[in-house]
Amino acid sequence: MDKQKFALDRMNFILLAIGMVVVIIGFLLMTGPGSTEEMFEPDIFSVRRIKVAPVICFFGFIFMIYAILRKPKSGQQYQKEKQE
Repeated sequence: MDKQKFALDRMNFILLAIGMVVVIIGFLLMTGPGSTEEMFEPDIFSVRRIKVAPVICFFGFIFMIYAILRKPKSGQQYQKEKQE
């Protein structure tokens, strides 16, 4: 197959992988011990678990959307050559 026929190039996939790693880090930051019926765990209301981790996940998802919508540079050069 011709390389210009792909919708995404190598850089798009690298950016997608980076976004996925950021989302995974956000989910890992949300983990921790939970409360049981016998003992209340105040850590479930920590800033890390209810504010920082969701924001990191959100930025990871936004970054992944950018990685999908980003146009490959080689495709733009290919179109310019085609027009000339």
